[in-house]
Amino acid sequence: MSRAEQRLAHADRAEEGPSGPSGLMDLLGVAAVLVEADGRIDMWSPQAEELFGYARAEAVGQYAAPLLVHPEHRDMAVRLFAEVMETGRAWAGAFPVRHKDGSTRMVEFRNMRLTDSLGDHYALGLATDRSTLRHVERNVALSTRLVAQAPIGLSVLDTHLRYLAVNPALAGMHGVPEADHLGRSYREVLPGDAFSSVEASMRQVLASGIPLVDQQVVGRTAADPEQDRAWAVSLYRLEDHRGHVLGIANVVVDVTDRYLAAKKADRAQQRLRLVANGSARIGTTLEVGRTAQELADALVPDLADMVAVDLLDSVLKRGRSDLGEGPALFRALAVKTAYPTDAAEAIVPPGRLTTYHADHPAAHCIRTRSPLLLTHLEGSDLNRIAADAEAARLLARAGVHSDMAVPLIARGEIIGVMGLARARNPLPFDEDDLALACELASSAALSIDNAVLHQHIRSAAETLQRSLLPQLSPMHPGLEVAARYRPAQAFSEVGGDWYDVIPLDGDRTALTVGDVMGSGIPAATTMGRLRTATSTLADLDLDPACVLTHLDKITHGLDPYLATCVFAVYDPHECRLDVASAGHLPPVLVRAGRPPELLDLPIATPLGVGGVPFEATSLELNPGDQLVLYTDGLVETRHEPIDKRLDDLLGLLSSPQPSAEELCDRLLQELRHPAGHDDVALLIACAQPLDRARGCGTGA
Repeated sequence: MSRAEQRLAHADRAEEGPSGPSGLMDLLGVAAVLVEADGRIDMWSPQAEELFGYARAEAVGQYAAPLLVHPEHRDMAVRLFAEVMETGRAWAGAFPVRHKDGSTRMVEFRNMRLTDSLGDHYALGLATDRSTLRHVERNVALSTRLVAQAPIGLSVLDTHLRYLAVNPALAGMHGVPEADHLGRSYREVLPGDAFSSVEASMRQVLASGIPLVDQQVVGRTAADPEQDRAWAVSLYRLEDHRGHVLGIANVVVDVTDRYLAAKKADRAQQRLRLVANGSARIGTTLEVGRTAQELADALVPDLADMVAVDLLDSVLKRGRSDLGEGPALFRALAVKTAYPTDAAEAIVPPGRLTTYHADHPAAHCIRTRSPLLLTHLEGSDLNRIAADAEAARLLARAGVHSDMAVPLIARGEIIGVMGLARARNPLPFDEDDLALACELASSAALSIDNAVLHQHIRSAAETLQRSLLPQLSPMHPGLEVAARYRPAQAFSEVGGDWYDVIPLDGDRTALTVGDVMGSGIPAATTMGRLRTATSTLADLDLDPACVLTHLDKITHGLDPYLATCVFAVYDPHECRLDVASAGHLPPVLVRAGRPPELLDLPIATPLGVGGVPFEATSLELNPGDQLVLYTDGLVETRHEPIDKRLDDLLGLLSSPQPSAEELCDRLLQELRHPAGHDDVALLIACAQPLDRARGCGTGA
């Protein structure tokens, strides 16, 4: 007995209780007829009544041949009967039989001789309708061939989920011979964790009778233990014609190609989303460190578990790559990890200068201008990607197993390197990952280079701006003066804001604050020209309106050609202030014992528009009074209306005021946002008695 037969026999013995009747016997309707040696019918089964049409009383005791055989077939029937009785050899075949209704039917017979305890012989005939038998045989044959030749996996399991039958296709999928399935349970053949859900589904289908169609399972079998494969599993319960549960049918289709295609498409969509997300997130400002951090943030955790971005220090200092001889000097700009890890301690922190050994991936990128992909890292490889032995130990402890280094190239020059690593993510980097990292690095490198360029231009503009602002004279008769200039923050351009305090004849002092529209070096240059022109015009002893009229003509020929300005002249002997505005925000006058007020000056257009006359206003400025001149960067924001911001300014000036110097600092601290997007020029003049006039600080 084969091992498969032994398992089946053991399984049969394990069944508890008697087995139910065979549905196949009922389907065939096998009739039994017992005939004595002289040819008379001795026994007649109910199935014989149905098959031949004669009731038991009509058949028992009658000679079989005259009753059941047409005359033309009787000799043959008698001869076959005699041969069985004489030789004891069984006979099987089809024979025409006369039905009670007179019709002829082909009946399939199995005839054999029986001997009782007394030695008497009988003939037992087992018969069934030939057409019914042929139909069953054909169905069995078709089913057998269908199952055997089907390209999909087919199997039948009993109610204990033991294999009763399996076709070659499924045996091939499992990597287990057909014979080794029989009698074994589903989980014995497929022990992987991925198949536990299928076993649970089988039990559910057995209990409910509700079929399950196309349950996807991804796992590994003995047929391909190194690769994941995918199957679509369908289950339905098998029952006989009386509803008795026989077991469960399992239909399995290998859908690995479809699964891999869907997985590839999903991965492509994820990459597109990552590229789109990166494009939206990287380069939102013109600040170098923040742009580098945006690049790292965009890649973690979707592509890498950890990312570091380093820039050549020469690019930060001089705006261009200057490799020279020896190891390249890098400044770490950004680090990002997907989770707390020891590997973070092995990465150079942002702001620190570092060099890498010649075999390091960063050094490789600088030399070759090409990326480097290290799919699987082993012990010696960790020493290669680490800055030193301690860093290699930390990377090993963190489980880093795959690494990439990508050069940052902008406008044809390499400006830095981005390093990526995986530890918790079990999949190694592949060529697709490298291509994606290179694509994002290329875009980010241009944004970083733009930020570096902007930083250098901004630094130059700020230097120019500060050089063009005055060093205030320590003595101004009848006035205490303080001034401040604050450039825009790193992500914005330096503007053209200025202030000036100009001594005039007769102890008078000219005070001016202006703002050139635009930014950068052009705005700073225009500001310098206007400040020089203002100082020259002030020396001509012109009233403020005339000064603005001449500045308007001068501004029209400059680029940028629009500016706002407030020009005032203070005479301490008469305590009089003459002031005119060219489209500028109104100064604030603070009188002792009275609420501060915005000066209601005649409305005028900015400098450079031309054709609109300017008007000057005269007012008293007595000792103890303060005049606050400022540019829009002090009060304008992107989120609050200007009226509210001006009210805030008046509110701060309502409380008892400290010195002009302290008041400048207080206003900047309270009103200006830390990330102010515009320059601020602030000038505060406090009237003093002539005999108590004090010098002023530069404050710039």
